[in-house]
This record gives sequence, structure tokens and C-alpha cells, in this order.
Amino acid sequence: MLQVHKENHLVERTGWLRAAVLGANDGIISTASLILGVISASGLRHDALVAGVAGLVAGAMAMAAGEYVSVSSQADTESAALAKEQHELLTDQSAEITELARIYERRGLTSELAREVALQLMAHDALGAHARDELGISETISANPVQAAFASALTFSVGAAAPLLLAAFLPMVWLMPGIGVGALVFLAALGAIGATAGGAPIFKPALRVTFWGALAMAATTGIGMLFGTVA
Repeated sequence: MLQVHKENHLVERTGWLRAAVLGANDGIISTASLILGVISASGLRHDALVAGVAGLVAGAMAMAAGEYVSVSSQADTESAALAKEQHELLTDQSAEITELARIYERRGLTSELAREVALQLMAHDALGAHARDELGISETISANPVQAAFASALTFSVGAAAPLLLAAFLPMVWLMPGIGVGALVFLAALGAIGATAGGAPIFKPALRVTFWGALAMAATTGIGMLFGTVA
């Protein structure tokens, strides 16, 4: 009996995973940095919480809008390219067969086999074959603006909520170090989760996000201390 070897690749997660990790990462870093900057300037928990909540709402909306506009632009570009390709298939199919065959030749097929593959694929789905092999567009990587916007806004809010909870409940004496350390732990966990979901090693992604998070928090804390009213 013929056994089918089933493989489970994780590349199909790339689109939503990128938006989700970016959203959560920005939520943690921007909110923790904002809270630390305000606390170092005013020394008041209330001010920090107000700034943090405002940052969460504004940041989530900005992330959603930014992702939607960015990915929509990509989708528009893909649609225009597909429309142009469809027109070329209708007006000069012979040239399109030759074009596709040459792509397969460059990948290592003989000219005869490349042309036969091109003919068979185009007989099955001409536009799909050219979209995938000529334009590099496939269902796996095709732009999805709504998905990217929702994932970014949701994960930004979840990420921002973590330092906000610390700011709300930690004792005042532990507030700044607790938020700083807590944010770095959250960032390291986020990097590890993102790497695991994508099937990659976890150390470098975790180190990468914690480094930039520490840098951002140090910068805003320093600015708050420099221009604040508390000595």
C-alpha cells in the first residue's frame, strides 16, 4: 500500500504571525516605555496609568490603520499585476507559454520538459501558474488587509495591557524596576512564542526583542528624569 508522506510547513503562518508579533511587541515596548517616562518625570501612578491607557487605545488604532493601509497597498499591487497577466494571457498566450517554460528551464528542467510542464499547468490554471511562478503570488502569501489589521490591533492591546497591569498593582517602591523587568520578561516570552509558532530557534528572537525593548525603556526613562519635576 502506497503511504503518503505528509509534511507540515509553517510558512503559511507568515502573514498573520508577522502582524501579531509586531503588534504585541509594539504594545509592550511603547506602553512600558511611556509609563516609565511619565513615572520618572512626575512620580505619580495616576499620571502613568492615564498615559498608558491613552497609549493603548491610540496605539491599537494606529497599528490597525497602518497595517490595513500597508497591506491594502500590497493587495492592490497584486491585483493590478494579476489583471495585467490575465490580459497578456488573453492576447498573447503563445508568448506566455514560452515565458513560463523559460522560468522552468532556469530552475533546471530541459527545454522540452519545461515546455510540457508549462502547457499542462496552463491547461489546468493558466493565471494561477503565472501568478505563482512568474509573479511570486500565491494563496499562502497573498495580502489580507483585514486579517493583518485585526491581528495587529488585538495583539497590540494584549501587549500593552501587560505593563499597564503592573503599573496598576505593583507597590510604588517597586513600580519602575518591576515594570522594566516585567516588560523584558514579556518581550522574551513573546520572541520565544513567535519563533516557536514559526518553527524557528527561540534564542535569537527572544534576545532581539529584549535588547530593543531595554533600549527604548532606558531612553524614555532618561528623558523623563531629565525633564521631570521630581529630583
